[in-house]
Amino acid sequence: MAISAVLFVLFSIFLDGFFRISNLLSLLQSVSILGILAIGMAVVVIGRGIDLTMVAVMVFSTGWSFTLFSGGMQVETALLLGLLLAVAFGAVNGFLIAYVEIPAIFATLAMATVISGLGRFALVSSENIFISGDVGWFASLGTGALAAVPMPVLLFLIISCLAFVALRLTRYGAFVYAIGDNPLASRNSGMSIRPMTVLMYSFASLVAFCAGLIMAMTVSSVNTKLASSTMIYDIILVVVIGGIGLAGGKGSIRNVISGTVLIGLLLNGLTIMNVDYSAQNIIKSLILLLAIIVDSLLNPRDEQTSQQGDI
Repeated sequence: MAISAVLFVLFSIFLDGFFRISNLLSLLQSVSILGILAIGMAVVVIGRGIDLTMVAVMVFSTGWSFTLFSGGMQVETALLLGLLLAVAFGAVNGFLIAYVEIPAIFATLAMATVISGLGRFALVSSENIFISGDVGWFASLGTGALAAVPMPVLLFLIISCLAFVALRLTRYGAFVYAIGDNPLASRNSGMSIRPMTVLMYSFASLVAFCAGLIMAMTVSSVNTKLASSTMIYDIILVVVIGGIGLAGGKGSIRNVISGTVLIGLLLNGLTIMNVDYSAQNIIKSLILLLAIIVDSLLNPRDEQTSQQGDI
């Protein structure tokens, strides 16, 4: 937050047009979807895992929903089926990691490819699914506002509060921290680690679907090309730069908010300075690499961490 405050002051002084209400609201709206996805990723990382399928789940579950809607299905039914599909993808991730004991990074990397292939082959009919027709009150999720604050920003804050309460004030949240801190000790104490792992990845996929729905309502379309973009690395960047240790057991939703604000400020400033998109990717990559190096020094990964599937 201190770094974000410094960047905010510097950009406000030296960049024309930065310190405008319209630009600041646009900044928050542009990173709200990224922040929502980072919440799901944060829960998994705190539980000593990682989920590389989130963008693919987001794109193809929502894309399938609106493909069904375009085919004549009621919007509520279509979205419910898309939600169930997203949760099913997450449950498969958790099953592969918890029961088949495949390391999370390899299981979710393979599943991301499977989901993308299945999505293009059987779920969606084109790379861009345009949303036409009356979707009812769902349209306000992307285009509505409350007191001039865009609805995606409000939803990001609401989901953040719900996730914070779930992690800090429920026994399931305590289980996530315990598993991330020491999975072997958690198992020996009688904790149901395998079902909790399935639950964590199912939650991440649920959050991904919610983010996809909000994004679809904002731009009135679903672009499946995002599944092969660098967006998943942006999500990891938000989580790591916010201060959530990749070794697990540490961090909170406040870290996600801090990371989201910092990345939003950085990208908005670079855009105002007309920095090339490719150069922005290089800068983000270097920041991610630096953040991982710092995290490895502050939160060294122990022998148990390397045996992630052995739970």
